Formats: sequence, C-alpha cells, structure tokens
Amino acid sequence: MSKNKVLVIDDERLVRWSLEQKLSREGYDVESAPTGEEGLNLLRDGGHELVLLDLRLPGIDGVQTLQEIKKLERDIGVIILTADTGISRAVECVRLGAHNYICKPFDFDEVRIALGKVREDLRLRREVTRLRRQQRREFGVQNLVGPSPAMRAVRDLIEKIATSDATTILIEGENGTGKELAARAIHFSGARADQPLLDLNCSAVPETLFESELFGHERGAFTDAKTMKKGLFEMADGGTLLLDEIGDLKPAMQAKLLRVLETRKFRRVGGTQDIAVDVRVIALTNKDMITAVQHGEFRQDLYYRLKVIAVKMPPLRERPTDIVPLAEHFLEHFAAEFKKPKKTLSPETRQAITRYPWPGNARELHNAIERVVILEADPIIALDHLPLEIRAGIPTDSPTAVTLPVDGIALETVERDLVRQAMERTRGNQTRAAELLGIERDALRRRLIKYGFRESAVETA
Repeated sequence: MSKNKVLVIDDERLVRWSLEQKLSREGYDVESAPTGEEGLNLLRDGGHELVLLDLRLPGIDGVQTLQEIKKLERDIGVIILTADTGISRAVECVRLGAHNYICKPFDFDEVRIALGKVREDLRLRREVTRLRRQQRREFGVQNLVGPSPAMRAVRDLIEKIATSDATTILIEGENGTGKELAARAIHFSGARADQPLLDLNCSAVPETLFESELFGHERGAFTDAKTMKKGLFEMADGGTLLLDEIGDLKPAMQAKLLRVLETRKFRRVGGTQDIAVDVRVIALTNKDMITAVQHGEFRQDLYYRLKVIAVKMPPLRERPTDIVPLAEHFLEHFAAEFKKPKKTLSPETRQAITRYPWPGNARELHNAIERVVILEADPIIALDHLPLEIRAGIPTDSPTAVTLPVDGIALETVERDLVRQAMERTRGNQTRAAELLGIERDALRRRLIKYGFRESAVETA
C-alpha cells in the first residue's frame, strides 16, 4: 500500500480534475473514477491508502461503494464527499467505516487537512497493530520454553484458559519461575488480547491508597481528591487485571476484592453508584497459600474464589531437561536485543548449567545469560565465562553449603576461583582478601604463587 496514493470517485468531471491537480501539487499520487464500479476496479489493482468518495454516483451509490471498499481493504482511509443538506447518510457512512465527511461545495484546505488527519489515524492504527503483533510474539505461549512434560502441561493448560471464558485465575510458583510471563500469555493468546492489560503489585501500594487504585474515587472523596479518577478495574474493562503478590494483600482489602470478584461490580471511593465491569483477574503469588489460610493470614473464601482455575509453575530444578533449551532461547533473544552474533554453549557449559540447582529459577538463568552476552566476545560460551557458583554447583542463596556436581569437579578449580574472586573484590589487597577466605595472609600468598596470580597488591594494616 502506497502511503500517498489517493483515489477520487466522483461523477463530476470538474471536481475530479480539480482534486487531481491540487493533490498532485501536494505530493499525492492521484487516480480518479466517475463511478463506483470503475473505482472498485482501480482499487482491486491495489496500492491505494486513501479514497475521496462522492455519495451520489450513477450505478451503485456511495454507500454501496463504501461497503465494497471495506470488503476489499478494511484499513483504507475513506472520506465522504456529500452535497446533501442533511448529513444523515454521511453519518451512516462513518458508522460503516468511513473516517470523515466533507460537505460540498468545499474548500481545498478542508480536503488537505482531512486527508492529513486520516493518514495520521491510519499511521497510529498500523502502529497499534504492529505493537499488538509484537506483544503476541513476546508474550505468547511459545515463550514458555521447555520440552519437559511439566512445561508441556503448563502450555496446554494456558492455551485452554486463554481461549475460555474464565475470568479468575491463580498462578502459583517460586520467584523467577515465569508467573508473570504465564499471565501475559493467557491475555495475549485469547480474545482479550486487543483490550487493556493492567497490573498492580499488591505489596507495593500502601493500604490507604489501595482501594482508590483498584476502584478509583469521586471528586471530593478525600482531601486530595481534586478530580474524579478511574481505578484499575474500570480501566481494564474488557481486558485483564494482573494482581501480583496477592498473598500480601491486607485483610481489609481481601474482603473488598472478594465482593468484586463475586458480583463484578464496585463503587468508586466516595461514590454511590455501582459500576459493572467485565475484567479477567489473574492473581500471582509465590506464597504457600494453604499455609497462609491455615494461619489466618488470607481469607479462605477469597483463596478458593481466586483458585477457580489454578496454574502451578514448576521450579527449574524439577525440570533439568528444560535448562539448555531455555538458555539457548535467552541467547537468541539477547543476540537480537544487543545486535550481536548468536553465541553457542560449549559441552562443558551445558553440563554445568544442567547440574546447577538454579535457586533463582528461570530468572537467574536469564540474568546469567544476559551477563555473558554483554561481557564476553567469544562465540562459544565456555565454562570460564560462567559465575563460580554455577561452575561449582553452589547456589547463590547458600554461601556456606557447597553441592558437589554430579560429574565431580577439581578442588583446585574451586579454590583458584575463590582466590581470584577475593582478590578482585578487595582490589588486590592481600590482607583483606585473606580475611574473606578465612586464612592467613601467608597462606593466601602461597596460593597466589601456586595459581600464577600477580602479587602486585597494595598492603594496608
């Protein structure tokens, strides 16, 4: 489609000639036709972005022509030209898909301005369409990577939820397992994909502001309420509201949320009228909700109301066959993001990342791969490119607990890396490095010599 190709359909030869001359001077590529039938034949050849369409035409009239145009190309911009004193037919054309109408006789400036507005509207629509397609690619079910049976089951469940009428979903799992990605996949894989997706972290909003954030407020509802404000439920109408860390929701708000989920109605703070909404609510939590209910920290009725449909995201350590495919997925993603050649994993690196327990789950793997892509120039990711804890199989959240890798590891390799890290962290200060390692300075010096490190350290008392 040419962004400056205009078709004029009008039975008045003078109008066609005048518009052709003036639009050509404005840089448009102009064609014209005296009837709807001829205009449609030109449109079938393709390439037109804009149409100026007269309502009164011999043969099929402007309304019928508009309907046929929209069958051929829904995204084409149509401006109606009408000499009728009553504009009801022109308004009907707008309802059928025309962008605007201009009454005859018209000034050319009206036409020029109208065409400019339509082109800008079409540009924005194309941009919205592009962004929605991009979001579907970025957040689709296909991004929940992993061949393991556990991840196949998660993908199958999410696809069923996305295409269902389910309006309340609970996604549970440890930090970093991909709960938010699963929530977005549900939204962007279903009929609500073109509607709003809004989110709220339940632990990040003060309790005094929470009700206003969710339900909005009327002007004058409290001291700072200078204007009416819509809440997230109202703004997400037709779409999805994502409530992160739902387990941290305060008891007072739990009761209010339960009422909305049951009735799909609410009132703004300070309001007197019920507002009905159609919102899909997806709640996320990393907490053990059964324990929270048993301890009285979370309402049992709200928990079961949220858990109409539940998705459990499995931790990465329980699906080791997913680790390498997920790492390769991240490599491809970051190569594209940072405009770098795609890297590959060495066999030793594959073994190391497979045996590491990944306490931070997929997010930790995501961050480790991002770091390597940014810092390392080699096309192959070698074992030395990985952080020590991954090479040694030592979880970062257990600094005193060393897990021996399944295939074993040379003790000297671990010791050498620890010495290197201590020297780097203290910027070569041997005294402080020895303290970090819990050994005497002389013992550290012997290891520096043994492993070939330079001894150009600055000593301090």
